[in-house]
Amino acid sequence: MDEEIKNKIKKIRILILDVDGVLTDGRIILNDAGQESKHFDVKDGHGLKMIMRYGIDVILLTGRSSSVVMHRANDLGIREVFQGILNKKEFFQQLISERGLNPEEIAYIGDDFVDVPLLKRSGFSVAVKDAVSEVKQFADFITDNPGGRGAVREVCDLILKVQDKWAEVAERYELGGYE
Repeated sequence: MDEEIKNKIKKIRILILDVDGVLTDGRIILNDAGQESKHFDVKDGHGLKMIMRYGIDVILLTGRSSSVVMHRANDLGIREVFQGILNKKEFFQQLISERGLNPEEIAYIGDDFVDVPLLKRSGFSVAVKDAVSEVKQFADFITDNPGGRGAVREVCDLILKVQDKWAEVAERYELGGYE
C-alpha cells in the first residue's frame, strides 16, 4: 500500500457505511408475510466492534429504511443509524458542518452510484469488491472481499493496522507475533 493511502487512513476518526451491498450482501429477503431479512457477516460485525473499541466512530447510512438494520446496529452497539437518506451528499455536508469535522477524518464504504458523492468527498474512500464497476474509479481502496462477506472487516483491520492499534488487538486476542 502506498504512503499516500496510509496517510489518509491515519487521519480517520469516523467510518460511514452504506448498508445494502456493503454491510450486507445486497440481498433483501421477503417472506410471505412481507417481513424483511438480510444477511450480515459476523466477522464484519466483530471488525466494527473492534474499531469502535479503539476510538473510531461508526455511522450507518442508507437510503432504505428497515427494522432489520436497527436490530443489527443495536446488536453491535452502533448508536448512529440514518435510514431513508436519499441525498447522501446533503447528509455528509450537514454532518461535517454540525460536528466541525474535516472530510479527511471520514472514511466511507460504498458499492453503487448513490455512494459516489461521498466517495469523492471522504478522506478515505472504499468500494467493495463487487461494487458497480463505474463506482470503483472513485475509491482509494477496493476490498478483496465482496459486500456482506468480509469487506467491512477487511477495512476495519486495515484502519487498525495503519493507525498502529493492531499490536493492542493482537495482545487482547493473544494473536502473538505483533510486537
